[in-house]
Formats: sequence, C-alpha cells, structure tokens
Amino acid sequence: MSTILTDFPKIDDIHPFYEDLLNVLYDKDHYKLALGQINTARNLVDKVSKEYVKLLKYGDSLYRCKQLKRAALGRMCTIVKKLGPSFAYLEQVRQHMSRLPSIDPNTRTIIVCGYPNVGKSSFLNKVSRANVDVQPYAFTTKSLYVGHTDYRYLRWQIIDTPGILDRPLEERNTIEMQSITALAHLYAVALYIVDVSEECGYTIAQQATLFHSLKPLFVNKPLVIACNKTDVRKLEDLSEEDRKTIDDMVSAAAATEAAGAEPTQDMKDGCFVSMSTLTDERVMDVKQLACEKLLTRRVAQKLNTRKANHMENRAYVAMPRNRDAVERVPMEHPALAGDGKQRKVTYPQKGARSINGAFDEPLYVSHDLEVQEWKGDIVPEIMDGKNIADFVDPEIDARLAQLEEEEEEAARRLEEMGDMEDDEDPMTAEQLETLNKIRVRKAKAIADHRANKATGRNRSDIPRTAAGARRASRPGRDEDAEDRGRKRKRSLSRVRAESMEGQEVEVKRQHSSRSRSRSRGASVHYEVQPGEGFKDKVQKMKAQIFADKAQRKRNKQARKGEGDRHIPDLKPKHLFSGKRGIGKTDRR
Repeated sequence: MSTILTDFPKIDDIHPFYEDLLNVLYDKDHYKLALGQINTARNLVDKVSKEYVKLLKYGDSLYRCKQLKRAALGRMCTIVKKLGPSFAYLEQVRQHMSRLPSIDPNTRTIIVCGYPNVGKSSFLNKVSRANVDVQPYAFTTKSLYVGHTDYRYLRWQIIDTPGILDRPLEERNTIEMQSITALAHLYAVALYIVDVSEECGYTIAQQATLFHSLKPLFVNKPLVIACNKTDVRKLEDLSEEDRKTIDDMVSAAAATEAAGAEPTQDMKDGCFVSMSTLTDERVMDVKQLACEKLLTRRVAQKLNTRKANHMENRAYVAMPRNRDAVERVPMEHPALAGDGKQRKVTYPQKGARSINGAFDEPLYVSHDLEVQEWKGDIVPEIMDGKNIADFVDPEIDARLAQLEEEEEEAARRLEEMGDMEDDEDPMTAEQLETLNKIRVRKAKAIADHRANKATGRNRSDIPRTAAGARRASRPGRDEDAEDRGRKRKRSLSRVRAESMEGQEVEVKRQHSSRSRSRSRGASVHYEVQPGEGFKDKVQKMKAQIFADKAQRKRNKQARKGEGDRHIPDLKPKHLFSGKRGIGKTDRR
C-alpha cells in the first residue's frame, strides 16, 4: 500500500494540464477518495501490528505467539478486503495511464484542433513520425496523440486532439474535454483546420462559429488557420459569403495576436494558409509558419524577462578605438601591382609552401640573421640539449644495404644446408641392426614392468604382526641395531629417555577425557594454486582459519552450512492431533 501511495501521482504536485486531464478521464474526487482510503487502511494495519507486537512480548509459549500472529493477520486481511473496489478502480486508472502519451507541457508544441474529420490526423502523419489511424468518419481519434518532428535543429511535439463540436461546455463529453484541456493549459501554437470542401459534414459557417466560441482559449497563443482539402475545392471556387466568413476568422485571429491593437495586413497573411493533406500541397509551409510564429513569440518573452536583462548587463562587446590619426590602408598582395593587373610572383624553390593551392612566401625570408645565407639552412632538431644531427651516421644507408645483403646470404646458406640434409644416404645394415636391438630391449622392459605391476596388484598385503614375526625368526638378527634403526633421528621420546635415564621423573597427570598424541600433526599444504584467488601462502592460511572459525559457529548451532534453514518440527501434527484409539497411547 505504501508503494501504491508513492507511485501514483499526487494531484497537488503535477502540472495543471495533467490535473485537469486526470479530472476529465478519471474523476478527481473519486481518485483522491480511493487513495485516501488506502492511506487510512495503511495506518490501521500499522496500528494493529504495533498492538500485537506488544502482546507477543508477553507470550508464554510458541503456540500462543503463533495464535497472536494469526489473529493479527486476520484483522489485517479484514481491513484490506474492504478496499477491493478502490484497488479495482486504481488498477483501471493505472492501465489507462500507461497507455497515455508522454506530453511535455514546457516544450515547443503545436496543437491541431477543429471539427471532426477535417484532416487533423492526416496532417500529423504527414509532418511527424506518428502513425495515427485515419478513417472517413467522425471521431476516429478519441484521445490525445503525440508526434515529434524537427525544425531548425529543435525537437517539436505535435498534439492531435479529438474533434470538437459547437455546443455548450456542460454538454461536451470526455473526448471533447481532452481537446479543451490541452488548449487551455498548454502554451503552444494553435493550428485550427477548416475543411473548405465541407466533406466532414459541417459547413464553413458552422466551423467559423466553433472558432469564435473557442477564441478565449486562443488568448496569448500564436494562431494559424489552415484551410484543408483544397484539392477538392479551391479557395477561388468559394462563394462570397464563405469567403467573407473565412476572412472574418483570419481578422479575429490577427486581432487576438495583436492584443488589442489594429491588426495589419501582414499579420493577417501570417495567420492564414491553405493546404491539402492528400496531395501534400503546402503541408510543410503550414508546419514552417506555425513553428516560426511560436519561436518568435518565445524569443520575445525571454527577452522581456529579468534574466535577459541580467545577461545583457554581464555581456560586454569590445569596440576597437583609433590609437592615432594615421590612415592605414589594407596591405596589397605582391601579385597585384597598383594597376590591378595580375602578375606572376616568383618565390625561392627551397622552403616554398602551399596553402589551399596558393603558394605563400616562406617564413625564413623575413628572418633577421647575421649572415643572410643562413636563412635557407635546416633548423637543427635538439633533444636533451644535444643536436640530433651530430649522432646521425652519414653512411647509414650504405650500412643498411650491407646488412640486408648479409641477411639474404645467410638465408640462402640455410636453404642449401636443408637441401643437403634431405639428400642424405639411408642407414647402413649395421645401423639398422643396432636400432632393432634398441627397440627389442625397450619393448622387453615395458612388458616386464607391466607384468610386475599386474602381479603386484593381486598380491595380498602382509599384516604388521606377521611381518614382525617373520623378522624375529631370521637367524643372526641384531635387536639393538634394529631398535636404533627403527627410532627416528629427531624422535623426542628417545632424546628425552636418554637424557632422563637414571633420574626420577615426576609424571604429570593428564586428563583422560581429552588425551591426544604428542606426535606432530599432518602438515597442511598452503601452496597457492592458479585460479584460487589468493595472493600468497599467508593470505590462503588466513582464509582457511576464518573458514574454520565460521564453521565452528555453525557446528554449535547444529547447522550443516550457511544454507541450512531447516526448522525441526518438534510436535508432528499426525502424532499429536485427533482422538486416541486403541493401541495408540504409546505414541504420546
């Protein structure tokens, strides 16, 4: 529930356009009521949980704690079940919101409006990358559709609104109110499309009446009137009454933009254009006109703000001043000699450079040196305070050629030696006989090894007791020598026994419950193998110590490992529930 309250938009925090659109589509009061019920239920669930947490602290058994938990969950489920209608309503709102287009209220926008079936969706498909369904009947578009286009390297959004009918605001349905909401809250250029062919089912007079009823929504907005479907009916073919009606609409649009001043003819011409979305006639002109009007208005608004004045005060344009009264004429190119005729200019061949195909005078010609002949010298390359030319061998090319010849000669000799090895005579009879003997001897050694290995695998091991008896039965056995040989050189027991021979030693009593051998334990190999991820032996040894300590803790908890989450069932239900029958008493 907290996620629902967080993810759903709050009406007080969103743009007024989205606020009114949400009210039109989902009923703002119902929306706020549903979220309020969920918020209340969340508080109740938190209160129940706190109450039962206090009771759990006084539970005298695991069974009683479990019953308290069940009671708390039951009360929570009862609270949540009452929110079924609110959850269903919010789920429908969520699904519908996910299908709404993303409209930026602050970006450059063109709103296309007018009667149904006048060509609004067709215009959107022509000038943008949108693909809106177009059909020859009214109200094909039932919601807002957004397309994007580029003009002057800027991204523009074009909003296709559903058709609007000329009737009072209270009688307009949800589809029409979406268009009214977009025109009322979005600062954009309004493109009102008029169907001059009247194929939409409405006359030009009816479309003009709708335009005049929507004039309050066009205040402080750039306005363009576009006459569509001129491929069916030209403007010249209109009657005088229809032509006068369109002129009145254009004058009203210019007056709206003039903000109370008398509109000029240029303003009227800038508010009217004709087009045909079927033949693409002047469709791009309509787009350019609308974009230019909105750009001009946005720039003018930015210049009237304090921010623009602040930027003008910070910007400073430096203007050069004359330092004296001397007149300095532009320098003439050497190729032009006063009379204006082109003449060939000759430059020294050495050091001449070309810039875009035209040769320019080399820089060293203007150098002021003690000896003029030094101008053409090559500039020395200095590295580490030494001239590189002093370390260059003048005969480097000859030596390089000599080295290449020597390499070729060595390669040729290697090839000849390889050919000679290939042409060697085969082995003699004596060499072949020696080779056969070697092979026979090697095969016999392999066979003997395999035979010994096979018989050794079947031989039974002699126990230590039998081996000791066999050694005792051997004649001429030296027991002292055997004992000395049997003892280890570094045996502590032998050294300790020899050093304490003849002395009375107090034997310290050891605990019999935990007696262990005094011998050295098996050595642990801490050699780091490739791929183990350890830097050296010390790091591997520390890791092993930490692992042993962690396992020791799990052993105390009677866990098999880190993933052991088993909870033993101390009272299996099949043994501790139901009536006791005959012969069942011993199991309880």
